[in-house]
Amino acid sequence: ITTLRHTRKRHPINLRLILVSGKTKEFLFLPSDSAADIAKHVYENWPMDWEEEQVSSPTILRLIYQGRFLHGNVTLGALKLPLGKTTVMHLVARETLPEPNSQGQRNREKTGESNCCVIL
Repeated sequence: ITTLRHTRKRHPINLRLILVSGKTKEFLFLPSDSAADIAKHVYENWPMDWEEEQVSSPTILRLIYQGRFLHGNVTLGALKLPLGKTTVMHLVARETLPEPNSQGQRNREKTGESNCCVIL
């Protein structure tokens, strides 16, 4: 297990990261670590057995937790992850984050627009 900050191990969170290929690796992080911090740490400490999946930059690494992409500034503490337990997240290479589906739905509800038909 690799630790991001060796000097501050007070309340580490164990993350098991899963690649699209199914390969996994566990890392220890602090609640104050952000998704961007995690991506940078994983990139700089890329596991030997993940060599085939190596990416060109940490900025394209994205974390997925409970089916949602995490933005770079989201901290593990904000997710209220259980301390002392292993949390599973997916790690994928993706240039940009997808637009949230719920936002488009909310905008249509506010304006009364619909995608299905036009009322004359």
